[in-house]
Amino acid sequence: MKYYIIAGEASGDLHGSNLVKQLRQIDTAADIRSWGGDMMEAAGAHVVKHYKELAFMGFVEVVMNLRTILRNIDTCKKDITAWQPDVLVLIDYPGFNMRIAEWGKQQGFKIVYYISPQVWAWKENRVKKLKQSVDKMLCILPFEQAFYHKWNYEVEYVGHPLVEVVKAAKEKPADAPLSDKPIIAVLPGSRKQEVSVKLPIMLTMAKHFPDYQFIVAQAPSLDDHFLEALTGQHPNVSMVKGQTYTLLRQATAALVTSGTATLETALFGVPEVVCYKGNPISYFFAKHLIKVKYISLVNLVMDKLVVKELIQHDLTEENLLKELRLLLKDTNVRKVVMNDYAALWHKLGEKDASRRAAEVIYEYAVER
Repeated sequence: MKYYIIAGEASGDLHGSNLVKQLRQIDTAADIRSWGGDMMEAAGAHVVKHYKELAFMGFVEVVMNLRTILRNIDTCKKDITAWQPDVLVLIDYPGFNMRIAEWGKQQGFKIVYYISPQVWAWKENRVKKLKQSVDKMLCILPFEQAFYHKWNYEVEYVGHPLVEVVKAAKEKPADAPLSDKPIIAVLPGSRKQEVSVKLPIMLTMAKHFPDYQFIVAQAPSLDDHFLEALTGQHPNVSMVKGQTYTLLRQATAALVTSGTATLETALFGVPEVVCYKGNPISYFFAKHLIKVKYISLVNLVMDKLVVKELIQHDLTEENLLKELRLLLKDTNVRKVVMNDYAALWHKLGEKDASRRAAEVIYEYAVER
């Protein structure tokens, strides 16, 4: 079969690469053309456009690059039309992929969406468009199935692909220690504007815990000089680049910004405090638009407060000190967190996501 896969971000490239591997096992003659990255190419997909040319994050950046984005969408449509795939597989990246889904459905292509857009958080009305344009929606969060069911849209939960990624990382031989002190991991995110607000507050903890080494995971989008200006005044703070999983394997606790990193940290079994502080105006609008009880995926999946969330005005030195001290010093608190993490792993890892997704996609591709 001919598979056309579109992934527009680094995470999509990672999960897309595992999907490609599984597709090639199921369909040994698979012909896979994609928009993705190095990992998908290494797995055996022919990448026609790299995600680094597509990744525009934030409202202002999107507006400034709108002409490029529209040109990319047009190029993508022409390439799909010329290649005529048996199935079109869209991985997350909703701003781009939802447009391609709508167009692709009109052209008569089979449409599978792997890793559902987070329409449950905001813009619920987008479900109508998804229902009209996507033949098979494959979800990776267990509560998404019930959410879509409310809209009379039957979708399939395939499990979370991060579980297999973290499992593989845990099974690798241990790396050399990053420090001779116990480690507190600091994952401040990738957006410069937000990191400049959050990271200084997160690093105030270094003076309160001088016996620990605070290690900042540096996102590829953040340059050395920018982070050094924020970390340099702390003697027990250092940085690592491209070693986030090594860091999480060795950490005693973690301070993590919201997003997928909260889930990765939990799957590695590291007690964490979730820290978020953004632009006050953006936060005001987000608070009124977003309809979920929690901002961390850990709490959303478990539907309860497993990890403490310090958001906006609550992210202060005093509050963070209190929560971090509990994680480091209170054995009962750590025990409860670890039990919840075990339940989280079971909830997300009951299926092999990439394998199940590949099976569904292949079975649908061969249908006549």
